[in-house]
Amino acid sequence: MKESYIDILNIRRMAFEAVAKIAYENRPLTDIGLEVYNILPGEEASYRENIFRERAVMGERLRMCIGLDARTADKTEAITAGLDGMDVDRRIYHPPLVQVIKIACEACPENKVTVTDQCHACIGHPCVNVCPKNAVSYSAKGAVIDQDKCIKCGKCVDACPYNAINHQKRPCAESCGVKAIKSDELGRASIDENKCVACGRCIITCPFGAISDKGEIYQLIKSLQSDRKVYAIVAPSFVGQFGANVSPKQIREAVKMLGFDDMIEVGLGADLTTMNEAHEFLESVPTGKIPFMGTSCCFSWKLMVRKNFPDINDKISESSTPMIYSGKQMKKRDPNCEVVFIGPCISKKLEALEPEVAEVIDFVITYEELLGMLLAKGIEPAEIEVEDEIMDASETGRYYAVSGGVAKAVEKRIHEIDPDVKVEMENAEGLADCVKLARMAKLGKMNGKLIEGMACMGGCVGGPGTVVDNRKSGKAVLAFSKESIFKSPADNTNIPVEDRPDDSKLQVTKED
Repeated sequence: MKESYIDILNIRRMAFEAVAKIAYENRPLTDIGLEVYNILPGEEASYRENIFRERAVMGERLRMCIGLDARTADKTEAITAGLDGMDVDRRIYHPPLVQVIKIACEACPENKVTVTDQCHACIGHPCVNVCPKNAVSYSAKGAVIDQDKCIKCGKCVDACPYNAINHQKRPCAESCGVKAIKSDELGRASIDENKCVACGRCIITCPFGAISDKGEIYQLIKSLQSDRKVYAIVAPSFVGQFGANVSPKQIREAVKMLGFDDMIEVGLGADLTTMNEAHEFLESVPTGKIPFMGTSCCFSWKLMVRKNFPDINDKISESSTPMIYSGKQMKKRDPNCEVVFIGPCISKKLEALEPEVAEVIDFVITYEELLGMLLAKGIEPAEIEVEDEIMDASETGRYYAVSGGVAKAVEKRIHEIDPDVKVEMENAEGLADCVKLARMAKLGKMNGKLIEGMACMGGCVGGPGTVVDNRKSGKAVLAFSKESIFKSPADNTNIPVEDRPDDSKLQVTKED
């Protein structure tokens, strides 16, 4: 999906690059008005029916990159309206995070079944025979569907021998696992913020690029230009994101060239999550304190459970996510530094706003946004020569990015502590399947198990902020994980002894 929507990806990256250039060159924010013309020059449209609409949409996209809301046509002032308060070197967030750019939305039908010109007017007319509501009639010219009677069950679609009946669904709404997208009064997509968990699936499935999340790369660059120390912590899925021939050490050097003081793997924090969740499981599930335990890493999964299944919310691990643990490690090393999480996920932008998290994470950007910054500075990671290797995380910590990786890491650690404990696991990828998994857990079908929910297909490598297809990056992540000299989180010498859970105390608890 991501690589097949190449024009939309290019549009997004042009917007990120333009905003980053303004920041790096210390130009006034009002220059976004000029960037619209630089990005979309001339009089002929490339993507839409006219250049005026193209520029209007790009203007809203640029504003969202800076952290402003997307506006509707009836409220569109000058593109520079509201920029005054955004020219700062700290995070600024005004909810909601994910928004529909209304002037870009094509008001796709929510759910409609239609007969196409491929209908052969066959005398068998199975479409008529299978319809439970008599909504399909037969004529010499072909089948006709009464939209007032049609319940969109799709039986006629399946029955047609010529595949001549089309069941059209709004792509963004169909992809939303929590059914948060409906239609507004003009038929355009509308997001219910009470249901949305910021998984970002709608962003990458909309074929018109009409949905986006807000960014903070402008404010981040201003922070990089300050005299503060700023460190990047990069999610395990970063491998392979910036070219098949770009090594992790080249990415780290490229990040430093952007103005960061250094970069570490969030796999370091993943190792802490693994050790803590292993302890938590052993203390809680075999002893009967809780019937099952869910992993804590995916914030969209956690938000979904919190909003839709509050009865099992206390069964989700209380251990911090790898992002939080990594941020804490950096703040411990330098209490006055700023920490920037770089990853595939937009819901981390929301997680970073939680009170206890905001103290250790100062900014969150995606790989796409990082690529925009690299483009703005003219940095090509593949051309960088560097010798120092990266060795912050264990093999299992690096593999967190792939679906099932978290649960497998925790299971392995549990068996290192106690080989006799039986660990059954279930995992779900994609928000719709996460909902099903949570529903089964609520019904008691997951008792005794360790369950993992990942809102994105393929795991974090399939996140909305990634640059390449998850099948490619998944292989790269696996190869990189095997390069670690630390085969277990317990082997990771980068983690201070005082920050590790005490296995001896756990053994005493078990014996008692």
